[in-house]
Amino acid sequence: MAKRDYELGEAELAVLRVLWESGPQTVRDVMGRLHDRGRKVAYTTVLTFLSRLEQKGVVVSDKQEQAYVYRAKVSRERVTESRMRAVLDELFDGAAGPAVLHLIEKQRLRPDEIDRLRKLIDDLDAH
Repeated sequence: MAKRDYELGEAELAVLRVLWESGPQTVRDVMGRLHDRGRKVAYTTVLTFLSRLEQKGVVVSDKQEQAYVYRAKVSRERVTESRMRAVLDELFDGAAGPAVLHLIEKQRLRPDEIDRLRKLIDDLDAH
């Protein structure tokens, strides 16, 4: 399967995150979860975002009783991979090494993240 670019805006990603974290939701459910996160958006705005996401092929809907229920069609991992590839291509000429070094130098890592990074490096050294 060919790699696909997922060009999503910030608000679309916020809606998609709700579906990734909470599973299938109605428009009203998504709106409520966004409100809980401090994003005050109207019902019609959420519906517009879900419709756009469906057109982009990252969300699907099913009619259940009176309301449509939306669910993520694409995993967080696939969207992350696509977006990271775009950033690597744009900012680092496609090279992952400089990007990883930049992140390590500029961002604070938790101890569990450092342990995981060490394990990954050890695994790379072993091969």
